[in-house]
Amino acid sequence: MSASRAGIGDAELAEGRAAEFEALRPQLFGAAYRVLGSVADSEDAVQETWLRWASMDHDRISDVRAYLLTAATRQALNRVRAQQSRREDYVGPWLPEPVATEPDPAETVELADSVSMAMLVVLETLSPLERAAFVLHDVFGLSFAEVAATLDRSEAAARQLASRARSHVQSRRPLVVDRRRHEAVLGQFVEHLASGDIDAFMALLAPDVVLVSDGGGLRRAALRPIHGRDKAVRWLVAVANRPDVAGELRVEVASLNHGSALLIYAGSELDSVVFLTVEDRGITAMHVVRNPEKLAHLLDAGPPSVA
Repeated sequence: MSASRAGIGDAELAEGRAAEFEALRPQLFGAAYRVLGSVADSEDAVQETWLRWASMDHDRISDVRAYLLTAATRQALNRVRAQQSRREDYVGPWLPEPVATEPDPAETVELADSVSMAMLVVLETLSPLERAAFVLHDVFGLSFAEVAATLDRSEAAARQLASRARSHVQSRRPLVVDRRRHEAVLGQFVEHLASGDIDAFMALLAPDVVLVSDGGGLRRAALRPIHGRDKAVRWLVAVANRPDVAGELRVEVASLNHGSALLIYAGSELDSVVFLTVEDRGITAMHVVRNPEKLAHLLDAGPPSVA
């Protein structure tokens, strides 16, 4: 018997469905964002999922969470092709957009790590189908039957995609230090950057550190990754001292991608966001997002909630 025939009015049904969806929205955005790396595209995928959810017959759905996660991921995959077309004309390296997050003590370390900038960069090395299989199964715990239905593949093919993705992730993901040590290194990074103590600053960096900057052709950025301490520091100093800086540089620490990152302002304008990957041997990677189109949403009220 349907809910409406059981005496529940249409308005009450709609309200209940909306409440179910909103409770899962952070997970839906998180699934789409891990596939796309774009806030606007991920929000569009979630909105399209909502429109379909609001207008469909719900009686046949036994697992709302699994259904909505697969639907949002399908919508994300639909947007990958258009996104890839835009990237063909992109100037320099493409980095995922940073997203504001709130610290959540109840969240597992694994879930938080899966949306870190370092992890998103690794996920970008996978094919879209591998990425989706990994996100749905390894991050959100869906069955391979559900993954297979999402990707329109056999269950055996879904297992193979997830296995291949897992192998790539395990071989490429950095072995980062715990959050407390990361915060300590971040504080030293800011301190030495502000004081101009280049020797102390360089001592924080691993000899083989890599710096990747994304300006999208709109702000100064290196067209290729920069390898090594000396070159990375020279690039950072050159950007900090460039003549077009409007106002004094200041640095703030913010919670982004379920970790701490640096917001660098030039006067009142957000100029860059810097993510540090910290391993036992020091800072092994710096990801610098400078494209203003990727930073604008950080200044908006009500950032998207991401699980």
